[in-house]
Amino acid sequence: MKPVSMPILALVLLALGLTILAGAADPFARGGQRVLCRTEDGLFVTAEVFAPFADKATPLIVLFHQARWSRGEYLEIVPRLNALGFNCMTVDQRSGQAIHGVFNETYRRAQAAGKSTRYADALPDLPAALNRAHKDFAEGPVIAWGSSYSAALALKVAGDRPELVDGVVAFSPGEYFVNQDKPETWIQDSARKIAVPAFVTSARDEQEQWADIFAAIPGEQKVSYVPETEGTHGSRALYAKFPDSEGYWQAVEAFLARFLVEDSQDPGDG
Repeated sequence: MKPVSMPILALVLLALGLTILAGAADPFARGGQRVLCRTEDGLFVTAEVFAPFADKATPLIVLFHQARWSRGEYLEIVPRLNALGFNCMTVDQRSGQAIHGVFNETYRRAQAAGKSTRYADALPDLPAALNRAHKDFAEGPVIAWGSSYSAALALKVAGDRPELVDGVVAFSPGEYFVNQDKPETWIQDSARKIAVPAFVTSARDEQEQWADIFAAIPGEQKVSYVPETEGTHGSRALYAKFPDSEGYWQAVEAFLARFLVEDSQDPGDG
């Protein structure tokens, strides 16, 4: 065998380095199962499944991102949810772009298909992902988790499509759709029909944006959390870089444990 010359060796090492960097650019390329979910209007939505628990009875959390972002919003959050005993599915809605090096594939497809990508236009993406979760990945509870505009849509789906949602977590919801031809109480009207456990939180100064929505949710299975500190908008409030993130974690963990966790499980091979 001939020795590898230095120029060739350098090219091989460069190629290997680029491959490693490509993997780092899309953190969810490692370990997640990428799937497509078809919406009622024919768009394919990208989702990524992180299921360390082989038992499909394990509760599954379907996570939707905030405006201009992607499923990359949950890069830091999914591992802790897995450690708490939940399987997870992260979703690219058509209204979004990129975060943490993860580009929104659904947004790209929607643009190519000439579809509108306003917040309200992303509504069909949520049932598509939740349907796929029920069909292929979960026989136990399925929790819809939203951030900012998608938190509002998650609450709407929980009220309008009760067969799809066993619980809902909403970080910084609001009536964000008035300038998109929707009624001023579009989310609140759906919240009146929510019959599953619901958790709502936000930054401290955002409470008025969802107070009426929360008040409309009937029953005693609802929980809200407002930090004593300034807090942060959306699910990124859970990021470790924010000094008050642990308060959010404690609140959402207590909610999940109280209403949606039946038995602890050990990770399986799936």
